[in-house]
Amino acid sequence: MFKNTISNLTRIRQVAEVLLRYGFEDIVTSTPLRRLVSQSRRLSWQREERPVFETTRWERVRLIIEELGPTFIKLAQAMSNRADLLPQGLIDEFEKLQSNVPPFDVALARQIIEEELGRPIVEVFSEFDDNTLGSASIGQVHRARLLTGEEVVVKIQRPGVQQKVKSDLALLHELVRLTAGFLRNHGLSNPQDIVEAFERSMSKELDYTAEARSMEQFRKLYADYTEFYIPKPFREWSTSRILVIEFVSGCKITDKARLLEWELSPETVAETGMDIYLTQIFEFGIFHADPHPGNVLVQPDGRLVLIDFGMVGRLTKQQKYAFAGVFIGMARQDARSMALNFRRLAITAEIPDMRAFESDLSQLIEDFATLDVKEMSMSDLADALQGIIYTYKLQVPGAVFLILRALVILEGIGKVLHPSFNTFEFVRPYGVKIIKEQYSRDNILSEAQYTGAQLLALIQTLPTDIRQIVRKISKGELRVKVELSGYQQLLRKADQLVSRTILALLCVGGLLFSGLSLLGRYSPAMPYHRGVPEITWWSLGTTGFLLLVLFLLGLRKK
Repeated sequence: MFKNTISNLTRIRQVAEVLLRYGFEDIVTSTPLRRLVSQSRRLSWQREERPVFETTRWERVRLIIEELGPTFIKLAQAMSNRADLLPQGLIDEFEKLQSNVPPFDVALARQIIEEELGRPIVEVFSEFDDNTLGSASIGQVHRARLLTGEEVVVKIQRPGVQQKVKSDLALLHELVRLTAGFLRNHGLSNPQDIVEAFERSMSKELDYTAEARSMEQFRKLYADYTEFYIPKPFREWSTSRILVIEFVSGCKITDKARLLEWELSPETVAETGMDIYLTQIFEFGIFHADPHPGNVLVQPDGRLVLIDFGMVGRLTKQQKYAFAGVFIGMARQDARSMALNFRRLAITAEIPDMRAFESDLSQLIEDFATLDVKEMSMSDLADALQGIIYTYKLQVPGAVFLILRALVILEGIGKVLHPSFNTFEFVRPYGVKIIKEQYSRDNILSEAQYTGAQLLALIQTLPTDIRQIVRKISKGELRVKVELSGYQQLLRKADQLVSRTILALLCVGGLLFSGLSLLGRYSPAMPYHRGVPEITWWSLGTTGFLLLVLFLLGLRKK
């Protein structure tokens, strides 16, 4: 325990020095972090002979994240999808982050496989390529062949990465605790919740069985689709640290030259890809959250293949309807409908001025309604929607930002392959389909059954609850707990006023006593100074001290 504490202090001191190096002295000097960095160790605010202040503040944040390492990069990449929490400038910088980590020794990779499977590697694979297909901060990928003949790729987790991530997460919790006040003053109201959500996300990413389950779920959903394929995971050879997946060949979806060489229509490929993705969102409510070109392959027969299911987003049925309602309201130029669907979509939506909210949505509609179809951009719309979410502090599901980001990526892919590609034209029919589904007889019946079940449960428990309340009333045991919030400042002010009033009354009383003491008749033993009784001097001195205290309290800043 002591060793971990010393290690954390050393790492926190390193973080504080990096913050100082990039000009964020305010974060250190205005928080308890300042106690961890001595004056002699304050480093020059330079990087590669370039003054740090020649860069923007958000760029310096990105440079800090890059220097702190993979766990912090992962957190920043996750935060780049949260436009409800961060300003757009910082999100733009976070999107530039890349986890460029060199591969680890193949001998270690082989050792991990044998440790996880409990047998020599030759008893599982007839071939194992020592060259990596790819490397990241969590693991790396090798190509291999099973003894049964299937070609596979093997994803192997980096040695010690779980301990490293665990240590960095503990550090993040400690940093948030030390800088919570500073972060709240800068608009980040729940930093601890963000770290906890990131911790849950990292726990899933470090468990490769979760990715295997997601792949199996997608394979079931798309079992009847001939134009779309998901590789098969081999669960019998997979663990939490290694994942064996069917190898599937193909070219990147943006490789237009190869598509033409295979006599495939790039326009058709782009349209098929968008339809498949929108099906994931609006029909199944579960979607691949990272469809960049390297994760979307095309085979010579035109079939699309999705790989790397480390990031998967999910929407509930109600969230799906509300998200579609935002786009439908925009298409109908109905700001009120957009506002209502935003409130349905949000986890918590405390909007103090709904008229201003509707007005901003109406302005957004006007900005996009005047554009020609060819001028409309999903990227611009995503930025506008995220700006409104950030301005009004709407806490919407994280899946919403993953969808917007994915649609922007897919639009970029589409424009490479399809000169007249327009995302909105693909979304529109799905909006109509969602409306029909939402108000279909089956869905209304399902909602009615759910509401009926809830009412039935209430009716069943109500007599028991009433009986318990009556019993407590009859025994005098019923207690009502009232919790007032938001009055702390008022109570502190009232306490100050009462204290000052008491001091003022004591001063008045002291002055009155001093005056009356001059009229008193005292015994010959009472000492006098300058013709005034000593008791009067004592009274005046005490009163003067109380007046000084009262004066100083009045000078205190608010």
